[in-house]
Amino acid sequence: MSTNLVIIPTYNEKENIKKIIKEIFSLKTNFEILIIDDNSPDGTASIVKSLQKKYPDILHIIEREEKLGLGTAYIKGFKWALSRNYEYIFQMDADFSHNPADLILLYKACAEKGADLVIGSRYISGVNVINWPIGRILLSYCASAYVRFITGMKIKDTTAGFKCYSSKVLQAINLDKIKFKGYAFQIEMKFNTWKLGFNIVEVPIIFTDRKYGVSKMTGGIFNEALWGVIKMKINSLFKNYNK
Repeated sequence: MSTNLVIIPTYNEKENIKKIIKEIFSLKTNFEILIIDDNSPDGTASIVKSLQKKYPDILHIIEREEKLGLGTAYIKGFKWALSRNYEYIFQMDADFSHNPADLILLYKACAEKGADLVIGSRYISGVNVINWPIGRILLSYCASAYVRFITGMKIKDTTAGFKCYSSKVLQAINLDKIKFKGYAFQIEMKFNTWKLGFNIVEVPIIFTDRKYGVSKMTGGIFNEALWGVIKMKINSLFKNYNK
């Protein structure tokens, strides 16, 4: 059993899922993969299950009955990973916006350099985003600046979804108390990690917009992040953070 687990939530990713799984398993560092599929109507789960014959014991899948949100998918995956004693738990998208080869960068920052949370950062060394229109880049960059201003975190890419957690971080966070379900989930997890005093490191990556499939970003998800961050900060003033 590998000590490394990559969690990938999916919804309608049939164009990408087989390729991303094969690329991760081709890396020199050993990773296992957990797919959490929200009943994709395009047959994503069926593709994963067919690949389990080729990758027994290292490719796992959890199928949920409906689309329940990114945050709840990762929480389910984190609990699954902790119950099986993985040491390093990664999260990434299925659409190749995160380069599978960069998993090794995140792993080394945790396993060899002692980071507790490693963020694959689009903004730690300039703006490293490919194929996004300028409006979306500005929205994302300004969103991170907004989160830094409200929370006090020094993280450059506060909304990043490409990360590696040491298991001790996920054990310390009360996962049942995580409120956000959309992309604001990424902010809330970083905020809890920061408040608990863990060592957070950003490593530069190049983010490439998806070539296949459809983005899951919606206005409701954006509003959750916009107003939810203020509420999260206020609530933190009345909360004790202890490892």
